Amino acid sequence: MRQSVYIETTIPSYYATTRPGLDADVARTREWWDVERGGYECYASPVVIDELSEGEYPSRARCLELVQALPLLAVNEDVLRIAEAYQASKVMPGPPVRDALHVALACHYRMDFLLTWNCVHIANANKMRHLRTINARLGLSTPLITTPHLLRPLEELP
Repeated sequence: MRQSVYIETTIPSYYATTRPGLDADVARTREWWDVERGGYECYASPVVIDELSEGEYPSRARCLELVQALPLLAVNEDVLRIAEAYQASKVMPGPPVRDALHVALACHYRMDFLLTWNCVHIANANKMRHLRTINARLGLSTPLITTPHLLRPLEELP
């Protein structure tokens, strides 16, 4: 059985961006998406679609095209309750609730990984212990929250 990955909004954004200064991260994102993604069960959510749909920017259509075939994890009452618990405990920032929802979705649906470039609010090592404590109280597992640089396929040992 393949491991599951929740694809957060920054992944398709980096894949399709034309902004300068992100060359290494963009290249790694494209490598993961084009070459390695097939080794995982990948999911997104309506939150990702909403974020990618907002505003006008040059890569908007490409970003939405990238995620259109991914199964979407539903935002239900349990997910909203989890996101509220994260915000109440200050492990996730207050409004808007989207960062908390991304984490809540990945935890509620028991994803193996949450893949993101948001290293301030999501892939932040200082938050992980606190997040695991809250999730233990809520009876949830905590996915490995990582960037494409760190999510690489296992090499077979000789």
